[in-house]
Amino acid sequence: MKKIIQGIQKFQTDVFPNNRELFQRLAAGQSPEALFICCSDSRISVDLMTQTAPGDLFVCRNAGNIVPVYGLGDAVSGTIEYAVSVLKVNHIVVCGHSDCGAMKGLIKPESLASLPAVKEWLRHAEAARCALDDETEYAGSSAVTAVTKMNILLQLAHLATHAKVFARTREGSLHLHGWYYQIKTGEVQAWDPVANQWLPFEKSPFISKIQPGIAGDARHA
Repeated sequence: MKKIIQGIQKFQTDVFPNNRELFQRLAAGQSPEALFICCSDSRISVDLMTQTAPGDLFVCRNAGNIVPVYGLGDAVSGTIEYAVSVLKVNHIVVCGHSDCGAMKGLIKPESLASLPAVKEWLRHAEAARCALDDETEYAGSSAVTAVTKMNILLQLAHLATHAKVFARTREGSLHLHGWYYQIKTGEVQAWDPVANQWLPFEKSPFISKIQPGIAGDARHA
């Protein structure tokens, strides 16, 4: 806890005074552009990874970046509903990552014998493992990577069961994104539903459309 306490003290004495105007503005309300659904893993720093500031993202974190289908009355569904209906976010990102403990547990359910709550939660990702049994596309990938990517696609499908999400995606005011983050290298891959494949972040058609120069910048980085 010592590091955390020192961090709060540094925030109060150094960081906050230098960003006082930002926090005063945020005190009046929030208007994030995106809902970012990611894993609770301590190695994932959303703000660092996306280089965003307070107020930019509405973040929902849980084991396995899971989105239960609509109607279960869970906290994730409440977060999605608020983000889409009240905050009017324009984008929802489901971001999985390498070496995910939740996905390891999904692959080897026997390892969850002493973790009944975790096992129950991961039932929302079970279809990802089942789909992988017949999947040939990931034959050259590790099982954890393969099931993690399949799980991202599954959770994107679950998002469509939420009425407000479905309605706004149909009208074109809300866009869904699947991202995979590699901790060791910092690489991010984006799912391209048109090409039906994972692409390097800078080669994703949607991202290139938003940031036209990103591909060139990435090549010369």
